[in-house]
Amino acid sequence: VWFRRCTHYLFIVVVAVNSTLLTINAGDYIFYTDWAWTSFVVFSISQTLMLVVGATYYLTFTGVPGTATYYALIMTVYTWIAKGAWFALGYPYDFIVTPVWLPSAMLLDLAYWATKKNKHSLILFGGALCGMSLPLFNMVNLITVADPLETAFKYPRPTLPPYMTPIEPQVGKFYNSPVALGAGAGAVLACTFAALGCKLNTWTYRWMA
Repeated sequence: VWFRRCTHYLFIVVVAVNSTLLTINAGDYIFYTDWAWTSFVVFSISQTLMLVVGATYYLTFTGVPGTATYYALIMTVYTWIAKGAWFALGYPYDFIVTPVWLPSAMLLDLAYWATKKNKHSLILFGGALCGMSLPLFNMVNLITVADPLETAFKYPRPTLPPYMTPIEPQVGKFYNSPVALGAGAGAVLACTFAALGCKLNTWTYRWMA
């Protein structure tokens, strides 16, 4: 039993760390000013999926509503620590400091609790709510940070690979509604990743058996 539990906790730490690393890199859209909306959609979806797979895994592992929010808190604290290191290297500290994952994780917990720990409801309702809400909170995050254009000039990226170099302004590329597009795609994909989070739990038990 102790070996199984240790393996579970190890998995949780690995998923949390990797999710955090991916979401930290997802914050880079603030530098690509000309591609801001395009990047916002892609990175909102990536953050949604990284949050939902780990939070669902943790939630179904413990079976206790509230642990998804706890998982998001772990991600937030990890991000603050990592951003502190980046800040020491001269990068701006305010590009993901607001806890954007917490409200979406709370909705996962709410769906799990309200449906009396029904795993399928967690996948469908929780996944859809999380996927729809995170782009909204991410936009609030984007509004609260420093002006992207000012930041882009203050912290230039001379080593941008050619495929990431902006050629012309892309604002409006997604019908001027990056939040709606991110929410729509996120709602569908988050359900899939919520199911994956639940399945990871099953696979872990089978592997340990």
